[in-house]
Amino acid sequence: MSEETKEEEVVSEPVAPETPEAVEADGAATATASPYKGFWAKVDKFFGISKSGSKYKTEIVAGLTTFMAMVYILIVNPGMFSAIPGLSFGASYIATAIGAIVGTMLMAFLARMPLAQASGMGVNAFVVFTLVVYGKGLTYANAMVFTLLDGVIFIILTATGLRKYIFTAIPDEVKKAINVGLGLFIAYIGFQNAGFIVNDDSTLTKLVSFNVLADGFNYSTIIGPIVVLVGVIAIAILAKRNVKGGILWGIIGSTVLYYILAALGLAGGSEGCKAIFKSITFDNPFDAFKDWGNQSVGKVFSEGFNFSDYLAANSAGSLVLLIITTALSLCMLDMFDTLGTLYGACEKGGLLDKDGNPLNMNKCMLADAIATSVGAIAGTSTVTTFVESSAGVAAGGKTGFTALVVGLCFLLGMFLSPIARLVPSPATATALVWVGVLMMSSVTKIEWTNPAAALPAFLTIAVMAFGYEISYGIGIGIISSVLVKICTGKIKSISIVTWIIAAFFLATFILTH
Repeated sequence: MSEETKEEEVVSEPVAPETPEAVEADGAATATASPYKGFWAKVDKFFGISKSGSKYKTEIVAGLTTFMAMVYILIVNPGMFSAIPGLSFGASYIATAIGAIVGTMLMAFLARMPLAQASGMGVNAFVVFTLVVYGKGLTYANAMVFTLLDGVIFIILTATGLRKYIFTAIPDEVKKAINVGLGLFIAYIGFQNAGFIVNDDSTLTKLVSFNVLADGFNYSTIIGPIVVLVGVIAIAILAKRNVKGGILWGIIGSTVLYYILAALGLAGGSEGCKAIFKSITFDNPFDAFKDWGNQSVGKVFSEGFNFSDYLAANSAGSLVLLIITTALSLCMLDMFDTLGTLYGACEKGGLLDKDGNPLNMNKCMLADAIATSVGAIAGTSTVTTFVESSAGVAAGGKTGFTALVVGLCFLLGMFLSPIARLVPSPATATALVWVGVLMMSSVTKIEWTNPAAALPAFLTIAVMAFGYEISYGIGIGIISSVLVKICTGKIKSISIVTWIIAAFFLATFILTH
């Protein structure tokens, strides 16, 4: 109520008694009135900081906490994308930072929620390794087209309200299994990147040998495996002790250990360790922006729709099916990841409405979808809400000002690419393995005593992890769930949308795989 209104009421009713309700209302207004003046009062009003019962100091601390918990993505994601031929670490670093900045700022100003976004773990591995590096004849630019389609589909589903139909069409046991499969998938990649798991002709994969007495033993080959094991244990200890930013500290500690072990090897005359130090370079941070301009930004439009490499070995029909199922898989991964994070983080902070849904849920989902589209144009994989946002919420963050602080931190981080490049692959692998540990918790939610649920869940997990195929894991899970229901008299429980999704995946297996 404005001062002018109050004065008008006093003039028109000068002797009106002050009722208890009026006193209570006035007290509530005073309690939520901004204690700040000028510009900061306007900011307070926009974000609702005082109204939510929070303070600037609390929001800033919460933002810094979230940033410390998720800044590792600036190291891990470019490390993955640099595995793609012709794409530098610096280019991916800037693309990753831009995706995080845009997504987090949308959370700040559109949704006004204390949540942060960046390129999602698991989905980035799917884009890099499944689609491009070990994949289907697709280029980096082609993969960005799939990511852009994911964002556009997500925008349409959110704006039209169709999102709930897709979400409910996926069998519950498959939803629960996706996180588990993703966790194993990215943990396996982490172990590979660290050299902990190596290729083997007979079993295809095996544990690296730590036998120092073996003929031809190479000291440098066990540095990475040692680092990833020690690093993951360190992160677990930090997590148990509730240390903020435990993943980041684990990566930093693993990096220090890596160079200490390499220095010991160098002193002992190891050629492999000598090569490690020779490879160290310190570039101008603006070189990363240059690489980004040449290698990443806009490639989705300039080169992305050229599928000649894929069509050289496949038909146009298989390309259509690939586009549909891959975009759908990316969208589902994004949707489940975002919804799970929203419910988890918001529940911890008491940011749920009377129906138990996250506040401003549609705006949060829209922010996620828009950020994914912008991220694809910038040159990075699906941007999603990070579960690490719950660290900031636990620290007291209640409004979009927390997200604003995180976004500004990512903006500053754009200029630190030369430092990030010093972090070796085994150190970033610790984050991949640890995220895999965290994602395994969903396995307890699967109804293993029910064969009709256990089989689709198991197949989803197994194909993702052992078959190195995230989208096919989802497809196998859905198809097997449909078949089990048909043969057990539950055919009426299968929705039309589920039939359509299963049909697309079945056609993909028969015609393209």
